[in-house]
Amino acid sequence: MQPILEMRGITKTFPGVKALTDVNLSVMPGEIHAVVGENGAGKSTLMKVLSGVYPHGSYDGQIFFEGTERKFGSIKDSEDTGIIIIHQELALVPLLSIAENIFLGHETARHGVIDWFVAFRRTQELLKKVGLKDHPNTLITNIGTGKQQLVEIAKALNKSVKLLILDEPTSSLNETDSNALLELLKGFRAQGISSILITHKLNEVMKVADRITVIRDGKTVDMLDVTTGEVDEDRIIKAMVGRELTDRYPPRHAKVLDTIFEVKDWNVYHPLHAERQMIKNVSFHVKKGEVVGIAGLMGAGRTELAMSIFGRAYGQKISGEVKLHGKAVDVSTIPKAMDAGLAYATEDRKTYGLVLIDHIKHNVTLANLEGVSSRGVVNDLNELTVANKYRKDLAIRCSGVFQTTVNLSGGNQQKVVLSKWLFSGPEVLILDEPTRGIDVGAKYEIYGIINKLAEEGKAVIVISSEMPELLGISDRIYVMNDGRFVAEMPAKEASQEKIMRAIMKSWEN
Repeated sequence: MQPILEMRGITKTFPGVKALTDVNLSVMPGEIHAVVGENGAGKSTLMKVLSGVYPHGSYDGQIFFEGTERKFGSIKDSEDTGIIIIHQELALVPLLSIAENIFLGHETARHGVIDWFVAFRRTQELLKKVGLKDHPNTLITNIGTGKQQLVEIAKALNKSVKLLILDEPTSSLNETDSNALLELLKGFRAQGISSILITHKLNEVMKVADRITVIRDGKTVDMLDVTTGEVDEDRIIKAMVGRELTDRYPPRHAKVLDTIFEVKDWNVYHPLHAERQMIKNVSFHVKKGEVVGIAGLMGAGRTELAMSIFGRAYGQKISGEVKLHGKAVDVSTIPKAMDAGLAYATEDRKTYGLVLIDHIKHNVTLANLEGVSSRGVVNDLNELTVANKYRKDLAIRCSGVFQTTVNLSGGNQQKVVLSKWLFSGPEVLILDEPTRGIDVGAKYEIYGIINKLAEEGKAVIVISSEMPELLGISDRIYVMNDGRFVAEMPAKEASQEKIMRAIMKSWEN
């Protein structure tokens, strides 16, 4: 059987950087082919070459699709042949309906007038294929991320997709939606549709992929056949990072001391619906040098809790008490929360954590401009010194502190976010999904930074949807469900089963 896709000797160079060097990739008809590698390995660049974002002539090498050499000059060229890419940041218009999004740019028109009857009927057929029961008139803003992902796939099916490329499709989905999406890919495989899956979640790769191409430092380093039964996660990790990660989590040498941070009887109501209580009488504490994890399913209220504590950035009718070193502190605004010694690293680093169009130097000092200023004027030399210090301390991989933040890999962007908050000099750090969308190698480095912060005497709170991660890096874990803390346990005595049992038991009560 001939491959449906062959990419031969793909080399892509940016000014001063060779992003891809002689990369090869082949995908068979009806195959789910995973492409894995560390952040910055070149996976997204390769897919941009394939989909025409980087047009023919801007790279070296050849692309063959269905046995014919293709020279795509644009995304439209690749889509016309049946290659559709769905990016991690979904390209849907929130205030348009499902039907309008599916046919956007491919309108069903007669004599220049859109035939909505045909569009709605076709939308219903496409939604049925992807397992969505929502009405075609439903606005995108009124459906969850999981359903939006399915709308994107329905949109691809409308374009007669032959090769579907999914870039981190489950990074923002809960476990139920993720499994539904993976089952959908299996269904496409049965229909003869090929898929390229880019993901950091190796358990998903093992679940659905037929073959795996591993890219490291812009080069193809391995091609693994999962169907032989001889491939496991450890082998994939070794190929990705170039070394064996015998332990996914660095050893903890915790010196947990007295309690320094306390939250008592914390209540928060929805910012728009004043009758809806989001956080219900939550109390907890964190000790000096301790890493405390907060576990829970999506929608449990973890992010709402963190944001409401950090300067009341979320909610209304907030009540309760926050103490630092046994004394009540004012956290009613973000500046006051920062002055009190709190820092909050958001789960959405690209929207709220960084100024992507600005360079590293400015991002690092953004939360503490006074620290590099004299009489209200930023001292450029001081700012440069600080940025270079954090670049070195946190091992930020970049060409220099004047590199634009948007061009960094996810792991290095997260290190810039951490640098920004560390420079503000906090005693308590709240890290919301600190490793989301980051590969295993970069995760290990982030875990090392968290350990170092604890060893320096910081109180660290980690919110994560990955239970193994919380079990691996925490000293103590709180379990949250429906806006309440429903259990507390030392990490050494905790397990995924115990955490889920606590959640299930809280529903029963």
